[in-house]
Amino acid sequence: MQEINVHGLFENTTQFPDVDAKQRLAALIGIEAKKTRLSKMLALLIDESSLIRWQEKFHPDAFMLNRMVTNRPPLVILEGDVGSGKTALAESIGDAVARMYDLEITLLPLSLSSRGQGRVGEMTQLLSAAFEYTCKQGELLKGNGGQASGGIILLIDEADALAQSREHSQMHHEDRAGVNAFIRGIDRIANARAPVAVIMCTNRLNALDPAVRRRAAEIIRFGRPDEAERREALARLLHGVGLTEAEIGQLVTVTGPGAGRENGLTYSDLTQRLVPSIIMDAFPSKAISGARAIKIAQSLPETPPFEG
Repeated sequence: MQEINVHGLFENTTQFPDVDAKQRLAALIGIEAKKTRLSKMLALLIDESSLIRWQEKFHPDAFMLNRMVTNRPPLVILEGDVGSGKTALAESIGDAVARMYDLEITLLPLSLSSRGQGRVGEMTQLLSAAFEYTCKQGELLKGNGGQASGGIILLIDEADALAQSREHSQMHHEDRAGVNAFIRGIDRIANARAPVAVIMCTNRLNALDPAVRRRAAEIIRFGRPDEAERREALARLLHGVGLTEAEIGQLVTVTGPGAGRENGLTYSDLTQRLVPSIIMDAFPSKAISGARAIKIAQSLPETPPFEG
């Protein structure tokens, strides 16, 4: 096979800290617990020394504690419905980790071109090259005592396209070999103990190969916002426009399931469709009206759940 252009396997590489990423992360409302959880997970996977310092300070005699965390594979899976914010979070969370530990973090988003064109052995070679490059870059950042000089996040969006279950009897041999290469890549990073974390995003957790799911140190599930989360999101998004608590309450009700709506609005429905529609309805000649906002929300169709 021809020589591989490794850099072509990644798209939109980002160096953190990054001002734009910080703003995008702050704009992800209603998922604060997931932000905190993921940033902690990545920090521990990338910089083991932070866990060692915590253990020595608070539990100096509990020698096994740090091994419970650091011996896990450096893989986190984000799974959930379309528009739930998982990919946007994965693309920007590195900024929080970089600022938290004063480290330079590199985001390497793996391109779906790594599947290749279907030629024999191509997908395996491309995936192996991507993991090999990621691991080598991470090893350059290793320090003494777990203290890294930086870190790498390998992001794999639409992960079920690259790591689908080998249990499917109709699975093509080339795809099966690609999944094997994918698993070897995860294991290679884990064995190197380099400051590298892998984030996989998927709409179909059960479509991922069981061996991949077993290797996940954490699986974080994303769903549509519930009533309390919609209230928090709408109150923040529409803060200062003059809506009453009763009007916000009505918006919360009509954006949820029921009353002719099978599913509630997603986070992206709220932030990218509903609120912009409310603004454009009033612009440029009148103020935002609670009654109009409610009417717009009632007529806005929700993004349908992913079915695959």
